[in-house]
Amino acid sequence: MIFIVFQKIQVSSKSQNKLPVTLASLITELIHLKVIMSKNIIHLSDATFETEVLQSTVPVLVDYWAEWCGPCKMIAPILEQVAAENEGKIVIAKLNVDENPKTAQALGITSIPTMNIYKGGQIVKTIVGAKPKPALLADLAAFL
Repeated sequence: MIFIVFQKIQVSSKSQNKLPVTLASLITELIHLKVIMSKNIIHLSDATFETEVLQSTVPVLVDYWAEWCGPCKMIAPILEQVAAENEGKIVIAKLNVDENPKTAQALGITSIPTMNIYKGGQIVKTIVGAKPKPALLADLAAFL
């Protein structure tokens, strides 16, 4: 629905040859948020990592990713499905390493996607690279 609104504004603005920058920026940001946000996945930052991950009472899978990373984009819908199917058993979280370099560097994340599973504030498993859903579920079986 947001995309349709964006198209209508673009078409109507052609006659005026300009679109207010603030409106264009807002619409673009809404479209971007619609694509990357999920009700089942937590989006982390350097500031929220400790509270959301290390202090969690349930296991947390953190997907370290970047916008430019093709395999990261391939694993994203699989993580969304895992999050939706296992709500309450495990938290799925994402940390963009380009926007949050402090945490990624402190943990020595050098390849993406890297998925660390945390339990009791400790890393209990590391998965490097994109995997098909059955393989990822096999890796997560002990935590689900």
